[in-house]
Amino acid sequence: MVGFLLWLVLLVFCWPLALLALVLYPIVWLLLLPFRLLGMTVTAVFAFLGAMLMLPARVLRGRPI
Repeated sequence: MVGFLLWLVLLVFCWPLALLALVLYPIVWLLLLPFRLLGMTVTAVFAFLGAMLMLPARVLRGRPI
């Protein structure tokens, strides 16, 4: 909601820049999408490795898996 209000203020003061932002936003979002997917994958791999490394310690302490 705040982003939309800021865009409206930009539209009032500098409408060409606001329209350029409106057109470029989906393009930039699509360009950055692979990096988001890569970040989620790396996070998942590190979480998996952390769980695998901590599994013997959890079993030895008697905690349920």
